[in-house]
Amino acid sequence: MLLKLSIKNYILIQSLEVDFTQGLSVITGETGAGKSIFLGALGLILGQRIDTSVLLDKSKKCYVEGIFNIKGYHLEDYFQQHELDFEEEIILRREINQGGKSRAFINDTPVSLSELKNMGDQLVNIHSQHSIVTLNDANFQLAVLDSYAGIYQQVFNYRKKFASLQRQKKQLEDLIQIDNKSKGEREYFKFLYNELVTADLKPGEQLLMETQLQKLTHAEEIKKILIQTTESLSDSESNVISQLSSTINLIQGISRFHPDIQSLVERLKVNYIDIKDISSEISILEGTLQVDSEMIEQLSQRLDIIYKFLKKHQKTSSDELIELKENLSSKISESNSLTDQISQRTQEIKCVEDELIKEAKSISKSRNNILQQFEDEIIKVLINLGISQAQFKIEHISTEALTKDGLDKVRFLFSANRGIELDDVAHIASGGELSRLMLSIKSLISQKNLLPTIFFDEIDNGVSGEIAGKVGAILKKMALKMQVIAITHLPQIAAKGETHYSVYKIDNKDCTTSYIKQLSKHERIEEIAKMLSNEKVTPIALKNAKELING
Repeated sequence: MLLKLSIKNYILIQSLEVDFTQGLSVITGETGAGKSIFLGALGLILGQRIDTSVLLDKSKKCYVEGIFNIKGYHLEDYFQQHELDFEEEIILRREINQGGKSRAFINDTPVSLSELKNMGDQLVNIHSQHSIVTLNDANFQLAVLDSYAGIYQQVFNYRKKFASLQRQKKQLEDLIQIDNKSKGEREYFKFLYNELVTADLKPGEQLLMETQLQKLTHAEEIKKILIQTTESLSDSESNVISQLSSTINLIQGISRFHPDIQSLVERLKVNYIDIKDISSEISILEGTLQVDSEMIEQLSQRLDIIYKFLKKHQKTSSDELIELKENLSSKISESNSLTDQISQRTQEIKCVEDELIKEAKSISKSRNNILQQFEDEIIKVLINLGISQAQFKIEHISTEALTKDGLDKVRFLFSANRGIELDDVAHIASGGELSRLMLSIKSLISQKNLLPTIFFDEIDNGVSGEIAGKVGAILKKMALKMQVIAITHLPQIAAKGETHYSVYKIDNKDCTTSYIKQLSKHERIEEIAKMLSNEKVTPIALKNAKELING
């Protein structure tokens, strides 16, 4: 409910604060005093658009702020969704600067105008003479029925699950798109992978075979040189080993004459032994070498296969090809996993849909069960409000596919006169009839706490006398369950208020300013007496005013 409204520098309002209470509050005042201005200021914090003409003083900003109590109106999810701090008392604020630019806030957090409007729509419903947009809105019509049927929470839970289902479907669509895009890649990856599997590459294989091939290819040349080396070292008549042996014997004979010669002899002996070992190893190595043309062919063919893949994949070694094969295997597995995910999510979505269909059918049954009763109640209230030939019908249409509202669509049809076919209220009802039809509807749903606050502007349009009293009685009954604020010109309605505010204006030398004040009991009697009188307040008018208030 609305607890307080503060307005600064708005049209004819310099600065004012007004506190509101639960129950029925009425606002009265002479024509032109500023009642519509007051309502316009409230509209600013409910997300309505503005222009620079709202500024009273063009050199200053305009501020409108409303404090609301939202306990029990199931708005926690809204706050979480929009990343706002939830509190049972919240502040909506709108600032308009000198250039006509506005800023919106919820609990001092900047929000977009659409977010402010979404929040405002859930806090205050403004009913004016031409509020057929709301009355003709399919969402509002279903909300009316759900409130009347007492299934508002059930529908709320269904919509949360439906929204979750839509997110799941979107995620599935994204997966399918990715999968479709990867199908061609998957087949290509499989082809490349199978090629590498067939190649049966081994770690280090390329380097090993290149070394072997080099040996085999040059085996004859190597063998020839090794034979020549062996002959030079040990097999020829003047071989190195024989000459080195003779040299050792020769120099050893003089070693006793000079101490340094003995060390040279020892070094020569060491070299003699090394050269004999080298000659022996060369001989053995030469004996192991063979020219194997068949092995050369095998190695060459194998390396050709490796080189082909290296060139194809722009790699430098067989080990890199093995790593590529493992990467391809991972990609194929991921792609197969994507297919499995699609299958699993499709099954999960089917289960959720089946569950939602059951819930939607239950909701649909509850709605259908109250249609006739709701129609009868509306007609009863309309007749009570002076539309004796009123006809009201709810057209129900079942949908094949699930929607956010379940499996139902509804349309409110109305006719105020006998012989006139039922049609959408926007096409057939006058302003006064619309006001009374909306009042009838809201009087029923007010018992279900669907709306925290209703603000009626010109609810008395087209009514007077006894009907005006009945309108006032309906407003007072509504106010037992919700906050009702009504701007009225009729004393019969004003007298029903629990709290009475008067809007008035004062003409100063430089400007005209509007004010609002809460009336005392005595002031209230005088205000209603003025409304009963043509010009001068008479004792009879005062007496009638007291009777209206007490009655």
